[in-house]
Amino acid sequence: MLQDKLQPFIDRYNEISELLSSADITSDIKRMTTLSKEQSDLEPIVETAKSYIETLASIVENKEMLSDPELGELAKEELKELENLAADLEAEIKVLLVPKDPNDDKNIYLEMRAGTGGDEAALFVGNLFNAYVRYADLKGWKIEVVSTSDSDAGGYKEIVALVKGDRVYSRLKYEGGTHRVQRVPETESQGRVHTSAITVAVMPEVDDVEIQINASDLKIDVMRSSGNGGQSVNTTDSAVRITHLPTGLVVTNQDGKSQHKNKDAAMKVLKARLFDIQERERQETEGAARKEQVGSGDRSARIRTYNYPQNRITDHRIGLTLYRLNEILSGGLMDELVDPAQAYYQAESMKEAGI
Repeated sequence: MLQDKLQPFIDRYNEISELLSSADITSDIKRMTTLSKEQSDLEPIVETAKSYIETLASIVENKEMLSDPELGELAKEELKELENLAADLEAEIKVLLVPKDPNDDKNIYLEMRAGTGGDEAALFVGNLFNAYVRYADLKGWKIEVVSTSDSDAGGYKEIVALVKGDRVYSRLKYEGGTHRVQRVPETESQGRVHTSAITVAVMPEVDDVEIQINASDLKIDVMRSSGNGGQSVNTTDSAVRITHLPTGLVVTNQDGKSQHKNKDAAMKVLKARLFDIQERERQETEGAARKEQVGSGDRSARIRTYNYPQNRITDHRIGLTLYRLNEILSGGLMDELVDPAQAYYQAESMKEAGI
């Protein structure tokens, strides 16, 4: 029974409440903080569980009153409302019982790169990045561009941005993969549709506790900035390239005027990439089912096609097709894509958890 699954959460919540109210805990700030965080995480499911259990008890009481000549009719009406409420609470509880992704509350590094298609792919990197910027504005998030590699024809060969705000990773974690675009390039005189592709990586921002790097594993090169960047470009050795020798990962940053700031920004991106690799390895060890449940995030996996002539967006993972490409991208209405993907993977998670 669902009630049996809920009682341990209520018991643990009550246990934490007693611990937090004891005199011994006040001297241990670290433990008090840990317990308070655990209690806060438990609160949504405990409150919903209590409402659910109370509703079930009220249903039993009303069923007992159905045969009462005076109260029977009233009990019948109330019973319908209570049964509907119980069904709603049960659905909410099933969602809350899905194991929480520990990264959901984190900010992210959004890394986008042009792939097949050259200039046209670079232009689409710019188009999709602008859609994410508009989406972030609607959500009240903040975007900080960390590094860019501009394309001569416009757009970006590569762009990395830090997206900060409420539960950013939880909303954008299923955006990782290959995004394919089909449209007629401005330089195409015959009006033929070309297919290009870009890759998107969504990596949680991590702190030093979660990912540690040995200084001996790094090769740091300092050089002069190149490309657009204002008067300081090509006058100071401010650009930084960091190579992580064990993995071969290379991060370059030249957007800031300060060598120190560029190094700091590059290190943060490197840590996010290394954490991303660790997460993928963890998913691999947990098996194919878990990998499918959370979305592989594999950059080689084609997740969407954006067909401009047909004003169509297709999400290949979940079988979703919308004929609102222009409205979604120009308005930053990414919830129309994000919500169905979340619902799909949430359902997969519930199956995996046996809920």
